[in-house]
Amino acid sequence: MTALRWGILGPGGIANAFVKDLRTAGLTIEAVASRSIERAQTFADTYEIPRAHGSYLALAQDPDVDIVYIATTHPQHVAPALLMLEHGKHVLIEKAITANAHEAQLIADAAARHGRLALEAMWTRYLPHMARIREIIAAGTLGDVVALTADHTQKLSSDPNHRINNPELGGGALLDLGIYPISFAWDIFGKPETVTATGTLGATGTDTQVQATFTYSGGRVASTFSSAIARGATAATIMGTEASMYIDPVWYGATSFRVVATDGTVLETYKSHIEGRGMQFQALAAEQLVAAGDLTGGLLPIAESVGIMQTLDEIRRQIGVVYPSDSGELVLH
Repeated sequence: MTALRWGILGPGGIANAFVKDLRTAGLTIEAVASRSIERAQTFADTYEIPRAHGSYLALAQDPDVDIVYIATTHPQHVAPALLMLEHGKHVLIEKAITANAHEAQLIADAAARHGRLALEAMWTRYLPHMARIREIIAAGTLGDVVALTADHTQKLSSDPNHRINNPELGGGALLDLGIYPISFAWDIFGKPETVTATGTLGATGTDTQVQATFTYSGGRVASTFSSAIARGATAATIMGTEASMYIDPVWYGATSFRVVATDGTVLETYKSHIEGRGMQFQALAAEQLVAAGDLTGGLLPIAESVGIMQTLDEIRRQIGVVYPSDSGELVLH
C-alpha cells in the first residue's frame, strides 16, 4: 500500500503499460473507469483492481481514489481532468497533456483553484538515465551546451480510420511522437526564442512528418524530427564545447549513453537497469510531490506543459494542421 490510491481513466493500450509498471513499483490501484462498464470490468479483472466504473463521474466521486491517471486521446484529456480536479483528485495526464495550449491552461487554472497536482505524464523525464544526463550537464562536463538533436520515428498505421490519422482524436506524428523530442529540448534548453517548422500532411489532414528547429540565447539550437510513416534512428545527441553526449535508441526509453570529449576520450558510459518499461518513475514522482505539498510539478511544472503546448500550437500553425477541438469547445464524451 502507498500513500496515494490510484484510479485509471481510459483502459486502453497505454493504460495497460502504465498499470503493469505501477504494479512493479508496488503502488496502489483502486479503480478504473471507462464509458463502457464492460471494458472497465475486463481491465479491472485483468489487473485485479477492486472497482470498475462505467462513467468518469463515478470515478470522480469514488472516495477511495486520490489521484487519477488519464489515458484517453489528446482532445479527451481536458474535460475528464477538469472533472477530477473539481472533485478533489490529483491528475496525471498522458502526453501531450491536451490537444492545444488553451486546454492545457484550463487544467493549470483548475489545479491551482482546487489546490491539486496536475502533471503531464512525460515519463521520459523521470527515467534514471535522464536524471544522470541532467547531472552531467549541471556539472559542466560538456562545457557550454550548444546544440541538441533528437528524433522519434515510427511506422504507424496508414488506415485513415486509425486514431493516429484522425483529426478529431488529435492525430498526427506531432502530438504522439514529436512531443518527446520537443519536451526534451524544453528540458535541456527551456523555452525557445524562435520556432521554425516544416511538415507533410496525409490524406486526412493530420501531419505524417514534422521537422522543427528551435533557437535560444547564446546561439544555441535544437533540431527535432518526428515521423509516423517511417522508422529511423530514434536517437539523440547533446553537443557541448568540451564534450558531447550520444543517447542510444530508443533514447526516450530506458537506454544507454556515452559522454565523449572533443578529443575522442570516452568520459562516461551509462547503461539503464530498471524493472518494467519505466512508467512507474513518473507515478512515484507524483506521489512524492503530493507528500511534500509541492503542487508546482517538480521536473515538469504545469506552466511548462502549457508552454510546450504553445510550441506545438505554433508548429501546427506553420504546417497547417487544425483540430476540431481548436474551436475552444470541450470534448465532453
